[in-house]
Amino acid sequence: MSDHRWSPRSPVAALARFVGVPFDAQTYRNLAYLLLAFPLGIAYFTVVTTGLSTGLGLLVTFAGVPIVLATLVVTLGISSFERRLADHLLDVEVDGDDGGIELAFGSVEEAIGTTKRVLTAPAAWTGLLLVGLKFVYGVVAFTALVTAFAVSATLLAAPALYDAPGVTYTFGPYVVDTLGEAVAGGGLGVLLVLVSLHVTNGVARFGGFLTDALLGGAARSAEAADA
Repeated sequence: MSDHRWSPRSPVAALARFVGVPFDAQTYRNLAYLLLAFPLGIAYFTVVTTGLSTGLGLLVTFAGVPIVLATLVVTLGISSFERRLADHLLDVEVDGDDGGIELAFGSVEEAIGTTKRVLTAPAAWTGLLLVGLKFVYGVVAFTALVTAFAVSATLLAAPALYDAPGVTYTFGPYVVDTLGEAVAGGGLGVLLVLVSLHVTNGVARFGGFLTDALLGGAARSAEAADA
């Protein structure tokens, strides 16, 4: 007779998954992905918007053409890096390969061919959209992480600090001044950590889905057009 208590959908298994999230290595890879999203999003956005604004502003003199082209090449590099990041940290395999675009500028014909290849690469354009979304995603994810874990740390520290000399331990409008309140706050902190880690995993999975939808979708569309 099978033991239904441990079936994948049983309450016991669900509770084990909920409590076991801090012991799952993928949780920390997801955290690393989210923490990297903030500085990467700012760096991507700064470089690409600076390149595009400068290049587009100089298009009338034709000096902007190589700047715009260089910016799109950088965007292709960003797309390639984001594919690898999703693969290594989120275990999400995104279709496509940006490294196969040949860049050659030895002659006018080669420069024209390179320009055509870059301009017709789907990832050059979906990558621009990814850069904008990554900036927003990184800011939101970082803000949510800092807020959730700052609140959790405040609650977890209550049993140790609530009666420290010269300290008035408050949580919002509430003053914690008894051991019972401090222990309750610590327990709530543990619960909030677990919930925050599950939310973190969900936000990271959404980031992987977003990357696959933009970059993998572009690759699949290109393959369908060539078929």
